Amino acid sequence: MGRILIADDHDALRRGLLRGLTGAGHEVEEASNGNAAIERLHDNYFDVVLSDLKMGGSDGMDVLRTCRALHPTTAVILMTAFGSVNTAVEAMKIGAFDYVQKPFEIEEMEVKIEKALEVKRLKHELEYLRGTQQDIYNFDRIVGSSPALERVLDIVKKVAKSNTTVLIRGETGTGKELIAGAIHHNSLRSARNFVKVNCAALQENLLESELFGHEKGAFTGADKQRIGRFEQADGGTMFLDEIGDMSASTQAKILRVLQEHEFERLGGTRTLRVDVRLIAATNRDLPAMVQAGQFREDLYYRLNVVSIEMPPLRERKEDIVSLASTFIGRFAAELKKRIDGLDADAQKLLMRYNWPGNIRELENTIERAMLLAEGRVITAADLRLGDTPTAGGGRDQAPVVKIPPTGIPLDDIERHALVEALKMSNWVQKDAAELLSISPRVMNYKIKTLGIEFPRGRRAAPLTPPVAAAS
Repeated sequence: MGRILIADDHDALRRGLLRGLTGAGHEVEEASNGNAAIERLHDNYFDVVLSDLKMGGSDGMDVLRTCRALHPTTAVILMTAFGSVNTAVEAMKIGAFDYVQKPFEIEEMEVKIEKALEVKRLKHELEYLRGTQQDIYNFDRIVGSSPALERVLDIVKKVAKSNTTVLIRGETGTGKELIAGAIHHNSLRSARNFVKVNCAALQENLLESELFGHEKGAFTGADKQRIGRFEQADGGTMFLDEIGDMSASTQAKILRVLQEHEFERLGGTRTLRVDVRLIAATNRDLPAMVQAGQFREDLYYRLNVVSIEMPPLRERKEDIVSLASTFIGRFAAELKKRIDGLDADAQKLLMRYNWPGNIRELENTIERAMLLAEGRVITAADLRLGDTPTAGGGRDQAPVVKIPPTGIPLDDIERHALVEALKMSNWVQKDAAELLSISPRVMNYKIKTLGIEFPRGRRAAPLTPPVAAAS
């Protein structure tokens, strides 16, 4: 129900509307002429204004202009006699929501009012969602402070304001869609649509219909015209996820959109033009697919104007605990369950795990742990990452070393074990030593003697030979 103002100098009509709309549950005020209506608009807010077009003093056009100036979201419906329909149409061009021709039934007016209220509700919902999305994709809200993530965000900030095509590469679950959203919502196109399509989720004929739309009768089951995603994204951004799974036919059509900004709907002959920024993502090796003839070389180079490499979670271990804490806060609200955080053993286990499923796997792990946890903190047992090798585990659970028939130097096996332990512990030597059940001093000595190089920004401790046991 809404607040409604009725402005009409015809007493019987105005009072009839007042009775009918009040009976329908609306809160209604009345004004006997245009001047009185304008006074009420200065004093109050209304969801809908019903105004006669021709009144003594200020007319309906004056009421419309005042309403647009004071309350842009208020819907104005004009009531007009037959001879002034053209004026009512002109009024719609400058912002009137609709008009109704006299004489009319109260039911007709109620339908128009309900439509106006529904449009108003949808606009408010859209504004809320856009504001929420803007908040989600704000750079300050992206969780993580690792050097690997900072390098990604540096590129995103540089390219966001342009219309450049961007190709985002990375393993499944690394956050490619989040980065695509950040690019759009921090661009000059942020007020327009951000349309997402997963190219791997649809068969070829369905994907083309999804992207470009189709005309009625284009294929069996096409009983009406359908607007495609590119039309929906006009003026905004299109995000094509898993673009490496696209057929050669669809690749050719995407290339045409990138080059000519035009396409036809399936079954259609009319050429449509769009202004769309394209962001693509893939977890596949596109250069290798180009060499194998599985992906168009010309499309690859059109997509690869700016390339962003998303680091896997195992390469940004510094972010794991903060990401886990973010998921705990979210699931605590959804599940209405108070969990204060992770205990020390749980944090250590999260840092040691290799996360083949990346952030998505971490998110699922935390959700499961939240459901299973019985205390106020998540423990290592709640995480159910029992397949992860830990220091001090039973010898029968030790991984089998694969020795090739030609043999392998023991130093190479040691070097591989040390590097894996260092990666699992985010290159913290003390934690890596604990994984291998050796002392930090022995760990440091072997790193130096085996010539293990640390990543840039990491540094091995000074060499100190292990002290021999007293005889």
